Amino acid sequence: MPFNLDVHDRAVYREPAPIARDDPFESMMERFDVAAKILELNPGFYEYLCRPARMHITSIPVEMDSGRVKVFEGYRVIHNNVLGPSKGGIRFAPDVTLNEVKALAAWMTWKCALVNVPFGGAKGGVVCPPSEMSADELERLTRRYTADLFDVFGPDKDIPAPDMNTNEQIMAWILDTYSMHARQTENAVVTGKPVGLGGSLGRREATGRGVMTVTMAAMERLGLAPGDCTVAVQGFGNVGSIAAELLADQGCTVVAVSDITGGYYNGKGLDIKKMQTYVQENGGTLEGYPDAEQITNEELLTLDADVLVPAAKEDQIDEEIAEDTGARIIVEGANGPTLPEADTVLRDKGVLVIPDILANAGGVTVSYFEWVQDRQGYFWTEERVNQRLDRMMQDAFAKVYETAEKHDVSLRIGAYVMGVRKVAEALRLRGIYA
Repeated sequence: MPFNLDVHDRAVYREPAPIARDDPFESMMERFDVAAKILELNPGFYEYLCRPARMHITSIPVEMDSGRVKVFEGYRVIHNNVLGPSKGGIRFAPDVTLNEVKALAAWMTWKCALVNVPFGGAKGGVVCPPSEMSADELERLTRRYTADLFDVFGPDKDIPAPDMNTNEQIMAWILDTYSMHARQTENAVVTGKPVGLGGSLGRREATGRGVMTVTMAAMERLGLAPGDCTVAVQGFGNVGSIAAELLADQGCTVVAVSDITGGYYNGKGLDIKKMQTYVQENGGTLEGYPDAEQITNEELLTLDADVLVPAAKEDQIDEEIAEDTGARIIVEGANGPTLPEADTVLRDKGVLVIPDILANAGGVTVSYFEWVQDRQGYFWTEERVNQRLDRMMQDAFAKVYETAEKHDVSLRIGAYVMGVRKVAEALRLRGIYA
């Protein structure tokens, strides 16, 4: 049944409280609304798909090293599980909010559908300052969070993974805690874990590799040669540093990268492997890196580079940045880095934006591979993992590009149309249980 989403519909379907323009859930919903109109989505399905299926909030008491007990707030949002068990990372950050986790969970739903992975979307978060906590405090926090959500997690129910400020070790603690409560080892309950505990080769590099793969596909579409292209990467964590390294390996000249200490620019090209080594030997940051000029974050985002990879946090590219950027291609390694109003500016300028739900889907794709390997008890070579990842990312890019051309919309809206259509069709086939 066709429908037009007007103000009255939004009042019914959307949260009644006003939402800030830089709110990631609002950003997600604005794009979802456009896709819903294109698909003429049944109003009941609209209402179902824009709401999380379940939201869990837990208070996490932790005995700190000082002996004091401190209580942290934790979240796990299951946005949708129509296509399969829900899947999504867990982030530890002092500024994480429930609304942010809701948006990230929804993005995971569309992302999994887009790359044809049989998972639904979820996301978790704990409000804490991980950089100020010891390893022992983080372990106690992780284990209590896992115990509190034991009935939520499960290899056939909800499968966590690493995200901002979480890593293989934290996934190992989740695996162990869950397994102790289950009274049996459940390797498939979590992905992104150490290879020695059933992790997949290629998982750590997967998101950055996916960014590289779709960037190469976009360059081919635009007739650009990698050797003639310059690249700027915002963020030098796992995603940004790997993407920068792999793009350099493809022949691109990476002229700028940034981390929490600022941006670093060299017009002749940066030695990414040398910078990765510097970070490892310099307390985890690029501060003081000698072979580059320091620039601001805004200067990096507006450089006259052919490719811009925002791989840091949400809401980095606003209208002003969009007006000033010199990029021909923007590849969203981070979730939600571009505000909706900036999308319009970028499209008017002819900038090709590869949206987050496509560009950074390499991580969940190889997480799926890891889950499959754990369930089979049979593990693949890194070459096989990378080949399958490259094929799935290339296929997804081609289909999104074709969908965008068919409806005369941006790649972002094309990606949303593909993802929402797949989930809505699965919902139609399953029906509503009453």
